[in-house]
Amino acid sequence: MNIIVVGLSHKTATVEIREKVAFSPNQMQKPLAELVGLEGIIEGVIVSTCNRVEIYATTRDIAGGIARIKRFLADYHRIPLESLEQHLYTHHSENAIRHVFRVASSLDSMVVGEPQILGQIKTSYGYAAEYKSSGIILNRFLHKAFSVAKRVRTETKIASSAVSVAFAAVELAKKILGDLSDKTVMLIGAGEMCELAAKHFLNSGARGVMVTNRTFERAEKLAEEFGGEAVRFEELFTHLHRADIVLSSTGAPHCIIGPKDAEEVVRRRRFKPMFFIDIAVPR
Repeated sequence: MNIIVVGLSHKTATVEIREKVAFSPNQMQKPLAELVGLEGIIEGVIVSTCNRVEIYATTRDIAGGIARIKRFLADYHRIPLESLEQHLYTHHSENAIRHVFRVASSLDSMVVGEPQILGQIKTSYGYAAEYKSSGIILNRFLHKAFSVAKRVRTETKIASSAVSVAFAAVELAKKILGDLSDKTVMLIGAGEMCELAAKHFLNSGARGVMVTNRTFERAEKLAEEFGGEAVRFEELFTHLHRADIVLSSTGAPHCIIGPKDAEEVVRRRRFKPMFFIDIAVPR
């Protein structure tokens, strides 16, 4: 049995390509079932983050397995294979193991040393375990990858100067707006990136945080954690004018705030500047 990897990342594909190939974290059952339903694919895990989409699988037929997974990615996302294939990389056997160890340890990340990727792979593995697309080989392999990543973080200084995308977004806001002490932030989404952003904004002196999410309970939980205000998603545009900074990190496949929405909000603010940051994939 062989381990194979098929994927793309920030190193091989622009965000325009990556967002077309992204999988929704709340809808993993169908693609995982289709993946392990492919001829010759025994086990499978799908990792989908802002910066990469990778499939880890086991097969007896390396060349055939890789070809079928490439076709699966193209067909599932309705992209011509000839357009997608130029952005894909593949690994098998020892090279596949080495690659996944590097990814889990954040050595292959856009920001080397960032801590999010390990949690994202663990979440992806959790979906595969829940929907029974992962078996004994990938189970052992990924647990070993988690162990290696932990050793890398504890036995080296890789994380000493690492920053997250959320931190970089806050730093950009500071460069553009300057002092944040009189600035209110609206977070659209209640996932890990929004949680990190809330922490960094408040540590940078932001006046307050509002949180909105399609699941209001999640917005309430995050807002409570940081002493902020939860806003119902359907009331977003009622409160948006109160925000000086809007950071969006959702899994929505469509645009949440369009150009006309932004223009209307700025008019309500009497053209007082606003800063919009979208760190989601899809954008």
